[in-house]
Amino acid sequence: MKIALQGLLPDELRELCAAAGESAFRGQQLWQWVQAKGVTRWEDIRNLPGKLKETLARTHTVEPLKMLKESSSSGGTRKWLMELDDGETIETVLIPARTWTTICLSTQVGCKMGCAFCASGQSGFVRHLSAGEIVAQFQLVAAFAGRRPDNVVYMGMGEPLDNYDDVLKSIRLLNHPEGLNIGARRITISTSGIIPGIRKLATEGLQVELSVSLHAPNRELRRQLMPIENKYPLSDLIDACRDYTRQTKRFVTFEYTLIRGVNDSPAMARELARLLRPFPCRVNLIPLSPVEEFAGEAPPRAAIEAFQRIVEQHGVSVTLRASKGQDADAACGQLRRRQAR
Repeated sequence: MKIALQGLLPDELRELCAAAGESAFRGQQLWQWVQAKGVTRWEDIRNLPGKLKETLARTHTVEPLKMLKESSSSGGTRKWLMELDDGETIETVLIPARTWTTICLSTQVGCKMGCAFCASGQSGFVRHLSAGEIVAQFQLVAAFAGRRPDNVVYMGMGEPLDNYDDVLKSIRLLNHPEGLNIGARRITISTSGIIPGIRKLATEGLQVELSVSLHAPNRELRRQLMPIENKYPLSDLIDACRDYTRQTKRFVTFEYTLIRGVNDSPAMARELARLLRPFPCRVNLIPLSPVEEFAGEAPPRAAIEAFQRIVEQHGVSVTLRASKGQDADAACGQLRRRQAR
């Protein structure tokens, strides 16, 4: 499989061009075309020698992704199914909110985590995405949407901290001041709770946001919903998040998907508040999106609001995510699974 040029930093592009017998300056020109301008066809790169382009094209690509299908919801959410160079497929979502948009990037083909209510892991894990394949999602969506997304969340298919090196490199590429220049504080990494990755991320010096999928206030229930609990216990996860907050001075957001009759009771709201109250954080409540392979459903609106009130009354900040994109198969992995049938 060819290497995506979208995944190479300026120094790496200069070295690549020098190795091909050209001036290192050609690497800077290539960076401008691929990163700043988002070019995806060799013929559109006009100021590089044809021989250099031919040489690079043997081992590298400027088109690591192709659009296969788009679906849209009544709320304005747009989802794209994209084909990779090896024929595998991933999903990328663009979510509108008032005057800004947020892109939800995938980091793996499939997922190892096996969360009960998530479609991404139902087909198993295939492979990690390269940094270039991650960055190319942003560029392709910007081209199709006609504008650059304002915010980036690593919440699509896959577990970002299971693909740590390529995810971190993609962040540095998106954040690069001579490239796309996306502010670090506009970038969020979401994890199901890989503790070594959280601890390592705390040392990187990045001002990115961290979001942790919790979905249960105790170990017994979390183990039923999220198999990762068997490897990384809830108490250790909370300790790692508390340490992350101390080291980075950044809040942690805990994602909590509300499932009717499973984790939405007033008692669980109080248990969640007791778990999180000791350190600065916020909770993002998410009504369950329907998944064919999971029998659960979202609670009624009154139960959701009651849960929110209880957590807030115990001193924990809470937001309620608007449910968007269900008619666009917008929950992780749904569009890909339906396409594969």
